[in-house]
Amino acid sequence: YEKDRVLTEALEKTALGRDLLAQDYILKQMTSSLIDPEKDLGKEFWSRVYARAGHEFGTSDIPVNAFNKVWIMADKARVFEQGIAAYVTLSTLKVMLDEDRLAREKDGATDETDVSAQIMREIILPEIEKEVNAGKNFAPLRQIYQALILAKWYKETVKNALLEALYVDKSSTGGVDLDDLTFK
Repeated sequence: YEKDRVLTEALEKTALGRDLLAQDYILKQMTSSLIDPEKDLGKEFWSRVYARAGHEFGTSDIPVNAFNKVWIMADKARVFEQGIAAYVTLSTLKVMLDEDRLAREKDGATDETDVSAQIMREIILPEIEKEVNAGKNFAPLRQIYQALILAKWYKETVKNALLEALYVDKSSTGGVDLDDLTFK
């Protein structure tokens, strides 16, 4: 139902688009693997979901949303400048549920009654976040993120340097002359 949100037509034709889709596929595989009730972490996840449901609702027979969309978002980044060089000294990614991402965008609260989402945040997301920030499966994603950090730094630094060199304290408006002097 979100086919228009996958990739833009231009991005899907690039290596970057291919790599981002591959990383998203790995994220989905990892998430479903971690909540698999046949595996240790999945057993712990489901036993805690049903235990908490039994405690909070008096029954473990409640609807459980096992389809929690997981997102990877930019978290922290720091660039160190030395001479003409720039180094990414900090770059972390945050893993969150779709509802948390939407709440963050809207400055709202998440649904605290969804037992599976609560336990997903406690057990599964920290494991995924560890892998995303340090594991081999998401090394390409970290490289993409660091490239974007440097690209943003470069764009801002060069733009600011050019604007400063051309306009700051120069009393110059060359290049912005207009025939219509009332145009703002």
